[in-house]
Amino acid sequence: MSSAGSQGGQMMLLMLLMFLMLFIFGDPGISSAIVAAINVIFYPLIGFNGRYPVLTLFLAGTIVVFLSSFFQNLFVDWKKMSESQEISKAFQKELSKARKEGNMKRVKKLMKLQPEIMRKQTEASSGMMKPMLFLFIFIVPIFMWLRAFLGLVPYYYFTVPWDGRVSLFDRSILWQAWLWLYLIFSTIVGQVIRQGLKWLTWSQWWEKTKKRIGLSSS
Repeated sequence: MSSAGSQGGQMMLLMLLMFLMLFIFGDPGISSAIVAAINVIFYPLIGFNGRYPVLTLFLAGTIVVFLSSFFQNLFVDWKKMSESQEISKAFQKELSKARKEGNMKRVKKLMKLQPEIMRKQTEASSGMMKPMLFLFIFIVPIFMWLRAFLGLVPYYYFTVPWDGRVSLFDRSILWQAWLWLYLIFSTIVGQVIRQGLKWLTWSQWWEKTKKRIGLSSS
């Protein structure tokens, strides 16, 4: 299959997943069943009987970020993507230089290479869509559970330097406060996890592991 066809197939998969997500979120029966199933595992694990909702929020965010980063790392070839970005950067630099110098012969020659460079970029980023399937299967239900869990906790206030009593459901800044906390936690923890996993991908052990499970592009 060509890279364009592969990209088109992945876009179709993404659209299908988005449709299914809207269907599930829109059906209270399905949503409740998913939340109840997740609750069996997560409430005893990180629920703390609703006494530490901010800690539960942090741990749930950590689990979500780890899963999303892990599956992304599993399918994305960071080496190939890094090489592609370097080639693209060098190409744009040479093209800009040739245009400034008025070297149209050089510009014409470089433009002939552009389709091949774009093809390599598409190939390098083709794995970015595949983790969406795992995002839907594992991560979206966890987020649904977290939203339902926080709606039932008896202790839903937390302290910040400028206010000693902030509700998790306060909407003074666009979204509810718990969502801001989730985004801050997941962004900070996500950077650490993603960098660690990205470093891992450069190791020979990771390459051998991907080949063993049939995910290596080589």
